[in-house]
Amino acid sequence: MSTRIENINSDLINWAITRAGNELDEFYLDNPSVAEWVAGTKKPTIKQLENFTHKVHVPFGYMFLNEPPQEEIPIPFFRTGSSQREAVSLNVYHTIQIIKERQNWLTNYLQESEYPDLEFVGKYTVESDYKEVVNDIRNTLNLTVNWASKLGTWEQALDHLTLQIEEIGVIVNFNGIVGNNTRRKIPVDECRGFVLVNNKSPFLFINSADAKAAQMFTLIHELAHIWLGESAGFDNKQMLPADDPIEKFCDKVAAEFLVPEIFLKEKWNSTQNIKYLSRVFKVSPIVIARRALDLGLMSRTSFFQFYNDYISEFQNKKDNQSSGGNFYATAKKRISLRFASYVNSAVKENNLLYRDAYRLTSLKGNTYEKFINEYLYQA
Repeated sequence: MSTRIENINSDLINWAITRAGNELDEFYLDNPSVAEWVAGTKKPTIKQLENFTHKVHVPFGYMFLNEPPQEEIPIPFFRTGSSQREAVSLNVYHTIQIIKERQNWLTNYLQESEYPDLEFVGKYTVESDYKEVVNDIRNTLNLTVNWASKLGTWEQALDHLTLQIEEIGVIVNFNGIVGNNTRRKIPVDECRGFVLVNNKSPFLFINSADAKAAQMFTLIHELAHIWLGESAGFDNKQMLPADDPIEKFCDKVAAEFLVPEIFLKEKWNSTQNIKYLSRVFKVSPIVIARRALDLGLMSRTSFFQFYNDYISEFQNKKDNQSSGGNFYATAKKRISLRFASYVNSAVKENNLLYRDAYRLTSLKGNTYEKFINEYLYQA
C-alpha cells in the first residue's frame, strides 16, 4: 500500500497552482483529487504529489515548507510605456534561472582558467554620448559602418552579427520555450529578451518566437546594456522602450548602430520605399520604419500601422508553416555553440561531470553526444 502524506499545507498547494498561471476553480475541476487534498478529505501518495509538482513546475521539496518561498528574478524587468520594474510569468522566471545557472557555471570556469575580464563591460554610462558607444561597439566587433552592405540579406546580417558578438566573449541564446519543453512557450508580448551582465561572461537571451525582423534590434539593444554594465529584461512592445533612462539609451544605440542617422536621411530624400531601404541597410523593414519614426521622418500613426501590418503578416506565415525542423540546428541557437564548446572542454578536462553537462545544455545521453560530436565542430 502506498504511503500517504499527512499535513499537506493547502496554502502551498493553492500557491503552486496560481504560480503556474492557473485559475483555482478551473484547476480543481480538471483535478478533483487535488481539491480533496486542499479540503482535507483525502491525502496524496508521494507519487501523486510528485505528479502534481511536475504539472505545476514546482520543486517537490517546496511542498513541505511552512509558507511559499519568496521568488524574485535577479534583474529588473521593464515594460514599454512604464517606468515600473514588473514581475514575470513562471516560464520567463524559469528561463532566467536556466540562463543564470549557465552563466554562474561559465563564470567560475573562466575564473579558474584565468581568463581576463572583458574590458568593454560597463565601459560607459547613460551620461555618455550614445554615438561614441555605437562606434566603440563597432570597433570591438571589428565591423565597419557599412559592414552589412557586404552581405546578401538582413537574415545573413543577423547571423554574422551574432557570430561577431560571440567572438568577443558574449554568449547569445535564441529560444522561444523553456529549455526544450515545447509545451512551455515564452510569449513575445511578455518577453522579447533579457541580458545578464558580468565582467567574465555576459549572456544575451533573444526570444526566437519573435519575428526575425525584430530580433536584430533586440540583439543590439541588449549589447548596449553590456556596454553600460546593466542587466535587464524587456518586452519592447512595438519595438519601443520602457520609460527608463537606460532603456531609452540602449534603444538609441541600437537604432544608430543598425541604421546610421546621416545615411538614412540621405537615402530618405531620394526614396521612402521602406522595403528597398531595408535591402540597402540589411536590416528588416520594421527596423527602417522604427528609425524613420525616431528621426521624425514618419509619424507615429504611420509607424504603428506599418508595424502592426508587418507583424500580422509574419504571424500568418508562421501559422501556416509546419512546426517541424532540425532539432540539432535549433539546439545550436538555443545553447550557443560557444557555450557548448566550454562545456565540452570542461568535460574532457574532467572538470565537469556528464550529468552536469546534460543539465547545463538541456541535452541528455545520446542526444548530447550527437550534438557535441556531429554539430558542435561543424560550425
